[in-house]
Amino acid sequence: MSVNPNTNYTRAVLSIQTPVCVTLARKSVSLEDIVNLVPGAMLTFEAHCDQPLTLEAGGSPIATGETVKIGDKFGIRIREVFAPAPVKD
Repeated sequence: MSVNPNTNYTRAVLSIQTPVCVTLARKSVSLEDIVNLVPGAMLTFEAHCDQPLTLEAGGSPIATGETVKIGDKFGIRIREVFAPAPVKD
């Protein structure tokens, strides 16, 4: 009897959970600015609130989307999924 060894492996790999992060904007700020943050402080970004969000997994962008409100929570509606980067040997 022939058993596909990849079937169980694939299921096991696909069941691994990984953290994802949604990013609206990024910027570099001085360490002094970070140390001086207090409740109520404001940081401004160049991004507009209607710009696409970036969905990241493992620190790499995997998709973009838009903000959606689902009940009293927020989510992301995926608009574009990026092709995986080629694996380097």
